[in-house]
Amino acid sequence: MPDAGAGPERGGAGRPVDDLIQPFQLESAKDGEARLSGRLARLGEAVDDVLRRHDYPEPVAHLLGEAIALSATLAGALKFDGIFTLQIQGDGPVSLLLADVQTKDDAERYLVRGYAKYDADALEQHDAETGLLGSGYFALTVDQGPHTDRYQGMVEITGSTLAECAQHYFRQSQQMDAAISLSAGRTGSGGAWRAGGIMVQRIADDPNVQLPSDDGDDTWRRVMMLMATGTEDELLDPALSAERYLFRLFHEEGVRVTDPRPVTRGCRCSADRVFNVLVQLPREDLDDLAVDGMLEVTCEFCNETYRFTPEAVDARGEA
Repeated sequence: MPDAGAGPERGGAGRPVDDLIQPFQLESAKDGEARLSGRLARLGEAVDDVLRRHDYPEPVAHLLGEAIALSATLAGALKFDGIFTLQIQGDGPVSLLLADVQTKDDAERYLVRGYAKYDADALEQHDAETGLLGSGYFALTVDQGPHTDRYQGMVEITGSTLAECAQHYFRQSQQMDAAISLSAGRTGSGGAWRAGGIMVQRIADDPNVQLPSDDGDDTWRRVMMLMATGTEDELLDPALSAERYLFRLFHEEGVRVTDPRPVTRGCRCSADRVFNVLVQLPREDLDDLAVDGMLEVTCEFCNETYRFTPEAVDARGEA
């Protein structure tokens, strides 16, 4: 495995510097301490493409950008081949955040997409000192297809940030220590969106053994302090490669990286899929979708609009 400190500022030869999930390990753990592993997600065009397809207010776009970065970071830490979904539903101005990651090419490549639902009036009156999500639940789902069991874990929203919500999830649902940091923002006023996330986990050598409290884990406490020195600007900096960022944080901990996995925006909607859904709907539901004599359906994720004639849908439904 290559050493994170060996690469030049914009990544090693042939390595992507953006839209990637970078796995890494920290090798400084002492005997008796849990191993430490992590994932770093750096998103540029992939997250910008998602956010620019909607006219989200800045606070909503910022929150969704963090959610997409979180979903990529968490998905990169799992061994699965299918769809990983992050869903957060609350009673605040932003009532729903959805972000999912689909694996491609035997889980060597990832497609991300995201969607936010919000109340514009509630957002305008919102107190900036309180969270946008309010009270509700935080859920993670892994769906690997019809021949496997679908996994879902759910906890109450706890904390004022998405990172705190995720850390609470791992403590409550997985009994696992995890440190998570997230960031999203524009490159200058009105510039392109970027997002990033980093996660470090304590992992037992035996998966059947529950980790003890981290009170006696000196390496874990030291790594948490080092991780806290990273800034949001560094996490989003397009000129700072993933390897160099990790080296800045953890060079004293023997950080090692493996090959990164590329990330692109991708939506699973299509004209055929939408049409097949329409032919199953009752006629009165189709009337609600009619606009100027055409049936219109807009994908909430990618904002693509599909149009069909009622006659075509009726003909297929009667076939």
